[in-house]
Amino acid sequence: MSETTLDTETYWSLGAEISDTKAAIDLPIDKIWQNRQFTAKLVNPANRRKLTVIIVGTGLAGGAAAATLGEAGYNVLNFCYQDSPRRAHSIAAQGGINAAKNYRNDGDSTYRLFYDTVKGGDYRSRETNVYRLAEVSANIIDQCVTQGVPFAREYGGLLDTRSFGGVQVQRTFYARGQTGQQLLIGAYQALERQVAAGTVKMYTRHEMIEVIVTDGRARGIVTRDMVTGKIEAFTADVVVLATGGYGNVFFLSTNAMGCNVTADWRAHRKGAYFANPCYTQIHPTCIPVHGETQSKLTLMSESLRNDGRIWVPKKAEDCGKDPRKIPEKDRDYYLERIYPSFGNLVPRDIASRQAKNMCDEGRGVGPEVAERDGEGNERKMRRGVYLDFSDAINRLGKKAVESRYGNLFDMYKQITAEDPYELPMRIYPAVHYTMGGLWVDYDLQSSIPGLYVAGEANFSDHGANRLGASALMQGLADGYFVLPNTINDYLAGAPFDKLDKNNPAVAEAVQSATDRVKTLLKVNGSRTVDSFHKELGHIMWEYCGMERSEEGLKLAIGRIRELRKEFWSDVKVTGVNEDFNQTLERAGRVADFLELGELMCVDALHRRESCGGHFRTESQTPEGEALRRDDEYLYVAAWEFASTGGAPVLHKEQLNYKAIELKQRSYK
Repeated sequence: MSETTLDTETYWSLGAEISDTKAAIDLPIDKIWQNRQFTAKLVNPANRRKLTVIIVGTGLAGGAAAATLGEAGYNVLNFCYQDSPRRAHSIAAQGGINAAKNYRNDGDSTYRLFYDTVKGGDYRSRETNVYRLAEVSANIIDQCVTQGVPFAREYGGLLDTRSFGGVQVQRTFYARGQTGQQLLIGAYQALERQVAAGTVKMYTRHEMIEVIVTDGRARGIVTRDMVTGKIEAFTADVVVLATGGYGNVFFLSTNAMGCNVTADWRAHRKGAYFANPCYTQIHPTCIPVHGETQSKLTLMSESLRNDGRIWVPKKAEDCGKDPRKIPEKDRDYYLERIYPSFGNLVPRDIASRQAKNMCDEGRGVGPEVAERDGEGNERKMRRGVYLDFSDAINRLGKKAVESRYGNLFDMYKQITAEDPYELPMRIYPAVHYTMGGLWVDYDLQSSIPGLYVAGEANFSDHGANRLGASALMQGLADGYFVLPNTINDYLAGAPFDKLDKNNPAVAEAVQSATDRVKTLLKVNGSRTVDSFHKELGHIMWEYCGMERSEEGLKLAIGRIRELRKEFWSDVKVTGVNEDFNQTLERAGRVADFLELGELMCVDALHRRESCGGHFRTESQTPEGEALRRDDEYLYVAAWEFASTGGAPVLHKEQLNYKAIELKQRSYK
């Protein structure tokens, strides 16, 4: 790979500043959502039957939105690439869902949830959106209980809660370590009720590969039937993307193997701004990488940090020993030592960086693995820290620990062949969630009118770092309560003229998707799709992962450009389109990841500050903590697509904090 010299100042071009105009931000923050609900236009029930909504995705955001809009009387076309809506990646979430109900009487409130979320995101989220999220959070729990979601309960029958990182209250509702599964089944049941009622038409095994834009509005999508290969256009009055995050750009992540960026990226290429793409969440409690042939990583729920204590040996020579033989005085409970106020429940970005620091010092645990540094030199490192439950088992008893975390312990034992009741778990940070996504306004509408974005696919709520148990909260808030209120305002301007499938915009989108598939099949090179994906993932993890630097990011951009060029000249896509062809599916997704990866590095390069999950080595405190530069970077970076390989256009949305004090984070 050759290196590319980049001029940091002129690599991107600047566009006009953008702003969110839908929220009446001159009102007190607790009145903004009420005001928006009242001022948004309504669509009467008779007219709803004439309108069609396309929703891509059936996870918590997409499934909840489809069920709710179907119940409201709209005609909903719901698409997913899985064989069932229940296979959406939301089902993999483990630990819990936040809500400001203050059942513990421990000082929680809507404002405290709002404050914790903005602070946890290192003051890089839009405060109006976050306050609304906190406001509707309590309604989510009531909705889900009514649906029959089996949340954990205390002895007296009241809903139980536990703590998650970055907070000092217990606001997280949970169903053992299966919270995402139970919430998704609740949404799925509501969705299937509407399918049976005829208001929702479900298209499984259909992957969106293009968006249809005409007269400046999103009016439909193009899909590929993943069984037959049929490429087909579907038109509607409005389009909603609820397609999750793009963490699989790193190849190894906790995401399901099928998770991808294609829906968002196709929209981005048609004009939707991509906001803060470099904001990636590294989760601190994942099972460490165990081999070169591994294709994904396994998350161990953050809820384990309630009772598990994280430590490494104080002396490097003890790292290879049986942890049970290392006495207490020789253990470094480093999070409790560095952050006495929050201890093991610091936010994910902080816990992840400190785990890396311990391992970089030579105090990591587990088997030694060979790795290469940025200059290609091989070294042997131990990449793991201990998550120890011995204190909790002694204090609470094994039965109590099993009732809280039993399925997680079983999963760990199945994967590692080690019993966490007897030995401490070994964990290490891994890519988990992406805070960046398509830019949306307060109504969740992207920069393309008629294209709405919900859940992890948008950027709006988490800033530079997501607090644990907030992903499920955002997905259901967007799907059940936010989008069904705000989308009416747009649809009240309908009915638009029905879009014929012979319309030039429709024909162009279908032809573009068809040509792309043909091009991938025609290359007939010598390298597998996965080999390109693995190489891209290595570049991204090494230079745009837990730590970023100007030198490394410039190097990464050059390498990604070269890799993309090689992909289009030497990728081997076997089979044909008119058949079930997983290699073709992966090739299309990796092609988009190659373009996204470059934009992520560009975004990280331009933001010369550290904030949340974005840690620039050039911007840190003497203690090694993230150092923000509010005088220069207090804005959302929203990127407009220019051309493949061309300079993206940067639009800035200035962040205004009126209801919360802007200050450097401290969890000490």
